[in-house]
Amino acid sequence: MTKVFIDGSAGTTGLRIYDRLARREDIELISLTEELRKDIGARKDALNSADVAFLCLPDSAAIESCGLVENENTVIIDTSTAHRTAPGWTYGFPEIKGVGDGVASAKRIANPGCHASGFIALVAPLVQCGAIDSSTELSCFSLTGYSGGGKKMIAQYEDPRRDPLLAAPRMYGLTQKHKHLPEMSAVCGLEKEPVFCPIVAPYYAGMEVTVPLFRDQINCGAGEISDIYREYYRGGLVRYSGASEEGFCSAGAFEGRDDMEVSVFGNDDRLLLVSRFDNLGKGASGAALQNMNLVLGLEQSFGLCVQEE
Repeated sequence: MTKVFIDGSAGTTGLRIYDRLARREDIELISLTEELRKDIGARKDALNSADVAFLCLPDSAAIESCGLVENENTVIIDTSTAHRTAPGWTYGFPEIKGVGDGVASAKRIANPGCHASGFIALVAPLVQCGAIDSSTELSCFSLTGYSGGGKKMIAQYEDPRRDPLLAAPRMYGLTQKHKHLPEMSAVCGLEKEPVFCPIVAPYYAGMEVTVPLFRDQINCGAGEISDIYREYYRGGLVRYSGASEEGFCSAGAFEGRDDMEVSVFGNDDRLLLVSRFDNLGKGASGAALQNMNLVLGLEQSFGLCVQEE
């Protein structure tokens, strides 16, 4: 039986991972009492006793936890931003060729950011096949449910006396220094970070990431982009679909699921590349568990909520 420790199990992602693993008969969860949850010695023992350790912590705490691991067999899956572009770490997006290929044999796996996952799923395949030049200057618009902001933001949005401004979508990352930008450009092989517009809206979960393109930004016909996605995404938890909801495209369509859909809309002159998924699923805990399944030699969708092909 695989021993798993979740360092930071009180946070949104940690709780979701814990709830899912608690239902699995192949997993033995290593738990600490509330009194020991922040005790360094207890955490060190738990980390080194685990076959797989999930770090659901702020960046500085995740770095500290990595320094506590002395057991060379312990696999670390870090859900923080700390190691997503760090040398020696495998980026945990197995569907992206040349980036996530080594997840199954990796000992240090950096779980992707939620916004970043949607952008990378759309852009990386096109850069890899030459449909977009690495020097192309891109923009990205991303809608997310408020659960992506963690416990504090969830409490704010669900407070009956909440600020009236929370009733409408709110743009953030206004300084263009969002923490996901380094991985978005690095993993896609872009020379410049995109102009990024993240927006949190008053619904619980679900994400919709859009990359708009003019025809002169691609090195192929507009219709070929769909073909590239169909061929690229085979066998993983990302799939191509050109579907919409009668001309609408809801950011909440994938709430509760762990897979992702990529689509292409628009016309021959102007394209909209769109990815939809759950910010708590393929954007967080679902991706982390997919990576763990690969490490354990299991079907990557084992225990996850995905659309049957």
